[in-house]
Amino acid sequence: MLLSFIGCVILPSIVAALYLWLVAEDQYVSRVGFTVRQEDSASAVDLLGGLTNLSSSSSSDTDILYEFIQSQKLVSDIDGQLDLHTIWTRPDWDPVFALEEDASIEELLSYWENMVRISYSSGLIEIEVRAFRPEDATQVAQALLAESADVINELSAVAREDAISYARDELDEAVERLKEARETITRFRNENQLVDPQLDLQSQAGLLSTLQGQEAEQIIELDLLRETSQANDPRVAQGERRLEVIRARIAAERQKLGFDGGTGPGGQAFADLVGDYERLAVDREFAEQSYVSALAAYDAARADAKRKSRYLAAYMQPTAAETAEYPKRGILLLMTALFLFLLWATVVLVLYSVKDRR
Repeated sequence: MLLSFIGCVILPSIVAALYLWLVAEDQYVSRVGFTVRQEDSASAVDLLGGLTNLSSSSSSDTDILYEFIQSQKLVSDIDGQLDLHTIWTRPDWDPVFALEEDASIEELLSYWENMVRISYSSGLIEIEVRAFRPEDATQVAQALLAESADVINELSAVAREDAISYARDELDEAVERLKEARETITRFRNENQLVDPQLDLQSQAGLLSTLQGQEAEQIIELDLLRETSQANDPRVAQGERRLEVIRARIAAERQKLGFDGGTGPGGQAFADLVGDYERLAVDREFAEQSYVSALAAYDAARADAKRKSRYLAAYMQPTAAETAEYPKRGILLLMTALFLFLLWATVVLVLYSVKDRR
């Protein structure tokens, strides 16, 4: 039993101690801590109401960032920047703590999880990066911080784009509607040779009213002339011809306005032209109001998106180590010896139990 104890516990523990103190390279630690903040700047109305700028943490963004730090993409990007294979294979011979030179990306990701420890609590992320040289640990921590900031900036840009995309679509539709309404009115004017049928209608109505007044004056004048002159007086015939001309002109103007079955320009009743123009004008006015509303909504969406911004707040910049913290040789040796002792004790108890049964 003593020999087995020496062979299974003492000798392996001595080998482990020799390896830890003579072979294993020192590992230096760089720490960095940050959180994701979302700032909601108060608008002018809010400032008048006594509100100030508010800044709060965004737990969902922090959760995304926590998962991103453990992703293969981040490891691959930082490896492309700093060459993690070279950084973590610096010991000449350390099969336990060093990375294999021809390690695949999956093996590198597994090694990353051992060398980069993440602590996440109450929206705060603290990262401990280990390397065999202090400057390497600091560089990896700085690259990790920069990549995390880029992710948060990208999330913020996507959020802003989503916030204003709907308003931009509404604005584009309003612009197209307004353009179509204006083109329709222009086409209507060109086809009917009219700038504003309402103005032409007012002009025609004024002319008709003037002719009707002249007709009434001519009738009165004829009545007075008939009472004071003979039937064959040439002035009476001349007045009657003038009255006929006035009435003919009135009839012609009424036909232009579409009265008495007449038609206006283009063979269409003038009243119908005015009705069509009013309908088109209403459509144009509605399109203009829709455009103004959509433009105001777009400006408001852009202003609101600018007020709500995410950013990475680093409360602890990457540190530069002066003393190696890993590997913790005493703890590792103690755990190795304890594990070997428990394994040896279990095997001995099983053997004695089997022996007693026999």
